[in-house]
Amino acid sequence: MRVIRVLLVDDEELVRSGLRLILEASGDIAIAGEARDGAEAVSAVRRLRPEVVLMDVRMPVMDGLTAARHLLAESQPPKLIMLTTFDLDEYVHEALRLGAVGFLLKDTPPRELASAVRAVAGGQAMLSPSVTKRLISSYADRAPSRAQAARKQLAGLTGREEDVIRALARGLSNAEIGRELRLTEATVKAHVSRVLAKLGLANRVQAAILVHDADLA
Repeated sequence: MRVIRVLLVDDEELVRSGLRLILEASGDIAIAGEARDGAEAVSAVRRLRPEVVLMDVRMPVMDGLTAARHLLAESQPPKLIMLTTFDLDEYVHEALRLGAVGFLLKDTPPRELASAVRAVAGGQAMLSPSVTKRLISSYADRAPSRAQAARKQLAGLTGREEDVIRALARGLSNAEIGRELRLTEATVKAHVSRVLAKLGLANRVQAAILVHDADLA
């Protein structure tokens, strides 16, 4: 059985302990280490090389956003999931732009937490329609000046590619997009890869942000 190595980063020991208990109970997730702030996280990632990092946004010494800049600039960056609350929309938006593959609320149910780690380790991005869309949309609404640039960037897509990226921005999986557009999952996957390459984006989350910036979601 493949074991996913995770680094936990939060300044509250109680939060780290809770995350450890939840994730280790899954059987296929191991906690590679813990860090209390962003500076410790950067050092731990370089030393331990975890596959996934679960990191709080707001921490002393070095916050999660600053740490994300360092971690995602590494030659072999880990998959980064930000832990957040609803009052940090702008910070999460910036983290996703930097290349984080998603975020979770701290009250995420245990089963969903483990599933999220598995999904990210498997190359997927965390795009919850009920949460991600709200965060991205709320920030995009406060920054309408980006709409024109985003629309210009999306202008080179074909009609089918635009259909796919719009569905992706709603948080649909490849299988769900395939059912909606009557395409095979393999075809959807190929479209997504081609769209990301054409737009110069790192992952599905960045694609979703671009669609929301363009006010096309």
